[in-house]
Amino acid sequence: MSQPTLEQRISYQEKPKGSPVMHQSWNDLLFLHWEMEPEALEARIPKRLKLDLHEGKAYVGIVPFFMNKVRPKFLPCLPGLSNFLELNVRTYVYDQDGRPGVWFFSLDCSQSLAVKIAKSRFHLPYHNAQMSATQTDEGMDYLCRREGHLQKGHYLWEPPQSGKVAEPGTLEFFLLERYLLFSRKRDGELFCGRVHHEPYQFAEVSVTKAGTEPLDWENLPFKGDPVSALASPGVDVDIFSLKSIKMEK
Repeated sequence: MSQPTLEQRISYQEKPKGSPVMHQSWNDLLFLHWEMEPEALEARIPKRLKLDLHEGKAYVGIVPFFMNKVRPKFLPCLPGLSNFLELNVRTYVYDQDGRPGVWFFSLDCSQSLAVKIAKSRFHLPYHNAQMSATQTDEGMDYLCRREGHLQKGHYLWEPPQSGKVAEPGTLEFFLLERYLLFSRKRDGELFCGRVHHEPYQFAEVSVTKAGTEPLDWENLPFKGDPVSALASPGVDVDIFSLKSIKMEK
């Protein structure tokens, strides 16, 4: 498997053919990333995927954000169901066709019905969590405690009012501009799903609190502080159906 070319990475910013199955808005996102040894992550991803590297380095991210206006294509938003909080722990991979995407170690969510649907329909490792987010004088104060754990992940940052689009080839482009996700059923069947949105407007931010508890919950061997802290006001997102990845012959 060859690592994706820059042209391939850019091509996935184009809207895919077909009709989306869901619409969502992802708002007030914080992207915290740590460098990790590739060897420590390779055993944690399916053998049919390869770890995606930027200048030889592997990255794991914690991404807390707001999920808003979540709805199937033909239904309206529903009070109490369409808006909630989510936090994911992720790394970056590509498949046998060189398609670059996201591999989720976990996704914590404050909406239990969303957890059930995402686990059954999208085969993603969602967890129920108690979560809160409040805009204070110090910035966005965001808390996450996964069901079954005592510790809370605590995040405090000032959401940017404006930003810029990542330049292709930069670390920011590598971390932010991801339009595919990979997931796996319990029987090992591997899937790929597409999303589409405008490129993120982002800014580097100063983070007062950067909780590492979600990395601990996944037994990921991080060291030190995050090497990248980016934030974005958000994007409107189209979600496309999953497709099974065929085995190589």
